[in-house]
Amino acid sequence: MSDVSSMRLIEERDGAVLILTIDQPARRNALAMPIRTAMIAALEKAQADKGVRAVVVTGAGGHFCSGGDISGMDVDSALAGRERMRLSHQLIRLMVMGSLPVVAAVEGFCVGAGLSLACASDTVVASEDARFAAGFGKIGLMADLGLPHTLPMRVGQGRARQILFYHGQMSAPEAERIGIVDQVVPKGHALATALEKARFIAEQAPAPMALTKQMLGEGLDRALEQERHFQSTLFLTEDFKEGRAAFLAKRTPAFKGN
Repeated sequence: MSDVSSMRLIEERDGAVLILTIDQPARRNALAMPIRTAMIAALEKAQADKGVRAVVVTGAGGHFCSGGDISGMDVDSALAGRERMRLSHQLIRLMVMGSLPVVAAVEGFCVGAGLSLACASDTVVASEDARFAAGFGKIGLMADLGLPHTLPMRVGQGRARQILFYHGQMSAPEAERIGIVDQVVPKGHALATALEKARFIAEQAPAPMALTKQMLGEGLDRALEQERHFQSTLFLTEDFKEGRAAFLAKRTPAFKGN
């Protein structure tokens, strides 16, 4: 199990911009459930604060997010799986359809749930050495946190299938070419550039921004409900148990279709 005391979300203000930094560098900022819960609370509070006009999401220690915290995925019932997904989907709904524009500042690894966070953002700024991948299938799960919906919206169905099925890593320039990334910057400059974009957005009229996000998020709720059902089922399969055990043991999984 992960050490909860080592997981934290740093909240900082830059004028009208809220900066949320996932801070678990020892695990390359794996998106553990306590961090997801903290992000939900921070975004809900920010939406109620008229002084906040935009949000930047980033990671500490040179990485954005290495994915879900696999050591903490000890789901033992269908209800537990559905509750895990319900909480995770609160975060995605706030990012995609909430009233505040979100800019992702990506350095280093942006993998699995990290890719989901990036694709749930309105703008993705990445350093030239950033690396992107899905990889959910390696542990016997499907992509989640809205990625089956948000990724095709950025890259199209065909490319989304290649990313989700084959688990290949992409460089930042390649991710920019196909539409995952909106701007590539030199190493170490992702946060500064993301802040510039967030400050620009913060100066715009907030209501049109919020309503535009609502329109562009059309279809998300249906996709998340399907995902909640499917992923909570996969959590109980023997293939997921094998995939999780293989990941923790650093070996190749042997899936049997059970």
